[in-house]
Amino acid sequence: MSGRGTEFRETLLGTFRFDGEGRTRAARLDLRATADTVPRPAGTTHARVTGRVRVEGRADDPHATGELEISPLARRRIRYRVAFTADGRRLTLDGWKSVTPLRPVRSMTVLPCTLYEEGERVGVGTLRFPLGTGLLPFLASFRFPRREDADALAAPRWRGEPGRTEVWYTTATDPVTGDGLWLHHELVAPTDGSAARAHGWIAVFPQDGPVEHARFGPGPWQGGADGFGTEGVAARPGRLTGRAGAFTWDLAERAEDAPLFTFPRWSWHRPLLPAAQILPAARATYDGTVTRDGRTLTLKGAPGASARIYGHGNAHRWSWLHADLGGGDVLEVVAAVPARPVLRALPPLVFLRLRRGGRTWPRRPGRTALGRAGAGRFRAELGLPVWTVTGRSGLRRIRVEVTQPEERTLTLDYTDPDGGAAVCRNSEAADAVVRVERWWGRWRPEARWTLEGTAHAEVGGR
Repeated sequence: MSGRGTEFRETLLGTFRFDGEGRTRAARLDLRATADTVPRPAGTTHARVTGRVRVEGRADDPHATGELEISPLARRRIRYRVAFTADGRRLTLDGWKSVTPLRPVRSMTVLPCTLYEEGERVGVGTLRFPLGTGLLPFLASFRFPRREDADALAAPRWRGEPGRTEVWYTTATDPVTGDGLWLHHELVAPTDGSAARAHGWIAVFPQDGPVEHARFGPGPWQGGADGFGTEGVAARPGRLTGRAGAFTWDLAERAEDAPLFTFPRWSWHRPLLPAAQILPAARATYDGTVTRDGRTLTLKGAPGASARIYGHGNAHRWSWLHADLGGGDVLEVVAAVPARPVLRALPPLVFLRLRRGGRTWPRRPGRTALGRAGAGRFRAELGLPVWTVTGRSGLRRIRVEVTQPEERTLTLDYTDPDGGAAVCRNSEAADAVVRVERWWGRWRPEARWTLEGTAHAEVGGR
């Protein structure tokens, strides 16, 4: 897919009435819609929806997902389907604005809807678009970003060269249980020219128990033109399947955002750096099952992402963070000390990308790693259980503090193409605090996010 897409934000206010209750509850939806094309007034456009759903006394879900059908003339409706978690239950809002030329304002701003659980009605509601306070922010939120083919970014980069590592990894958080999931798929082509091997692992990070994991491989590389493959395990665009030890999994992946280039875009297409990392979709949702020892974790609209790495092996030291901040906002951080001997004395190079309100900051990804000290370059203090990243770009500065509790961190070892040993310490149930400030004559708070057990993080080294 190429060309221009469409992104915009919308706020809806109103009330819900749950079946069996004698009262109405105030409700608010803050949604972000993303379409792969520019809407045509006379046609039908389908968009992905993410955002936050709040229902008085029942729900405050920052990871709501769904779809939007925009068809004001062809079908005379704008239909919303949004899934969210309320009281530990996964509910779906279904409704549409019935567009009519006789009452254009009301028909475009009033959304009657029904709430369902597993296909059964559990409530009704009415939501309204607040023209007085919502129209200008709505119009100002429209963006028409360039789109790239996310499936093409998932295709293997390896072309038979020795001394290469390629990784497909997926992380997600179950919105109901809070359990974290980590799927790691890796291709290693040794520097001595021997046969490439494929291996990896799956790990589940329960909120109320110890971390469980199992490895698969090493086995022969069976990847095709579209993704990772080895005996019994595959990671293809839109689908993740496999078995390892007592685990089996079958997950459908749905992209919810455009690609995010953590490193400069050119470094992925022209691998001149020791390694590069990207996300074919900055955010994704997952549906399916993970089964272990007769127990099944069922994911429905679980927020997360898949990422890709291609290079010559692991860094000398590194840290990584993927933080879904809710409402369509996401933060990705990679901080690393290169493994090449002449570069090991350098402080960690930081690559940080904050996508907020449809815009990505800093505008140039390499600026955080190579900018002038004190102005553009970011700093990382690596360690456990706490590591931090700080930096400034333009009129904004950021501080990220990540905590990986020992009981929620898994330590794994593996081998690089040159035979060197590497160790990673990963938590898909980490904590993080993100603070953004803006310069207005002095530094003033602009945004703050606190993640408790839903940040995905790692610290590693050779």
